[in-house]
Amino acid sequence: MPVPPRVTLMLEAAHEKLMVYLRDGRTLIGILRSVDQFANLVLHRTIERIHVGNHYGDIERGVFVIRGENVVLLGEVDESKDTSHLLKKVGIEEILEAQRVEQERVQEQEQLRAKFMKERGLQYTAEIGTDDMY
Repeated sequence: MPVPPRVTLMLEAAHEKLMVYLRDGRTLIGILRSVDQFANLVLHRTIERIHVGNHYGDIERGVFVIRGENVVLLGEVDESKDTSHLLKKVGIEEILEAQRVEQERVQEQEQLRAKFMKERGLQYTAEIGTDDMY
């Protein structure tokens, strides 16, 4: 059985640092250790990067197995590019708190939209969430 072309390209990226964007909205950065015919990935020394506004924080996750169907975007990280002037790194506690506040803000906006629509006799359907986007 021949190896699919996408797997061949990914095998060439083995041992490279990759950034993976998942269907649930998470961003993972790690070293590719393995890939199979279903595009399932194994990342080593993985971090989960959380972005809120122009701040970000990294949570160490170690070895991470990712089911291929959950991968939205995959790309090699070019560490030679300096992007430190674009985003500010903050601590884990600070970024998790900022993420919680942001999620509460979005939830309040959704509730206000639902109330607005209900007052006008319209049925409101919440916007597509990250789980439904892809």
